[in-house]
Amino acid sequence: MGPGGRRRRRGGAGRACPPVLRSAVRRGGSDPPRPPCPPCGGDARMSTAARRFAVVSVIVPCRNEERYIARCLDSILASDYPRERLEVLVVDGQSDDRTRAILDDYVSRQPIIRVLDNPRRIQPVALNIGIRASRGEILLRMDAHVVYPPNYISELVAALERTGADSVGGVLITVPGNQTPIGRAIAIAMSHPFGVGNAYFRIGSRQPRWVDTIAFFCCRRETFERVGLFDEQLARDEDSEFNARLIKRGGRILLSPNVVSHYFARDSLSQVARMYYQYGYSKPLVARKVGAVMTARQLVPPAFVLLLAATAALSPWVGLAGLLLGATAAAYLLVVLACSITAGRHAGFRGAVALALVFPVMHVSYGLGFLRALGELLVGSERQARHAELPLSR
Repeated sequence: MGPGGRRRRRGGAGRACPPVLRSAVRRGGSDPPRPPCPPCGGDARMSTAARRFAVVSVIVPCRNEERYIARCLDSILASDYPRERLEVLVVDGQSDDRTRAILDDYVSRQPIIRVLDNPRRIQPVALNIGIRASRGEILLRMDAHVVYPPNYISELVAALERTGADSVGGVLITVPGNQTPIGRAIAIAMSHPFGVGNAYFRIGSRQPRWVDTIAFFCCRRETFERVGLFDEQLARDEDSEFNARLIKRGGRILLSPNVVSHYFARDSLSQVARMYYQYGYSKPLVARKVGAVMTARQLVPPAFVLLLAATAALSPWVGLAGLLLGATAAAYLLVVLACSITAGRHAGFRGAVALALVFPVMHVSYGLGFLRALGELLVGSERQARHAELPLSR
């Protein structure tokens, strides 16, 4: 069965923002008004209409998310999905900021929220803890750095049931973590094909499509029973490995572009560099586990970095290498400038300059991480990731 469905709006900065999210998106990393929470509890006797809905377990991994966790939970609690058929499992990776105090306050007021401990602090462990503790027929991963519209859960569940997909996800609109030129540039770069390739969950799509990965899964429980849980040997990118396993076993992953949420990006170049280095580092490890490189786009940044390094090393002795280095660097800079000017035209001159910094930071950090992991695999000295330093959100 094809994805089907009516004509969708194109993803990206032009997509309409639901009213409940508008103030949060407009103010970026500041503290926006939160969406109203429906009253908790209610009639203990479940309505006949509510019984027709599958029980949904929402799993939210988090660690040190004091800036974002409240607005995330408020948006989940504002869902139009029947409250009686919903549970929210927040899996906390030993936060040492105010996150746990905020969670305890929500638990005291909202019976559908439970907090679980993740002593190993890494994302695949958090997801597996949530899956094992859940009671739902449908499992849905949500991220602490994201604000969701009221129809997010109901639309994904409907798409899962309507299309026969094994996993369904929506499109992320990336909004700035702060309103500095760098903050705005990071948000633009993470939604631009030059920054993230053809990752449709980030750049958007005109219509539903079968894809190799999505941001956050919505799956039936039996999918995990059939394919297995997340690989806890991976500190990051466990979703790519799981999706590859799912596809290898005949599963299908659907991107539903009418399901839109708003992701708050990292707000500094150092955070972006670290995140993309970790993304790059994880790719060879995932490729080894699944027996293949999943997409060609993963090879472009490391190939670029390797070409620059090789030509720079050879240029003192080989004249042609120096010419190739200069030509490669010049061509790349021209593309960076062109993309920065066109994509940053609404961000002003300072925004375009910032964007010209962000693109290379993303590409080079990813490429260096990939090459380091590849080298360690080739010489058999794969290092253990420093789990405590890895954030549990994207």
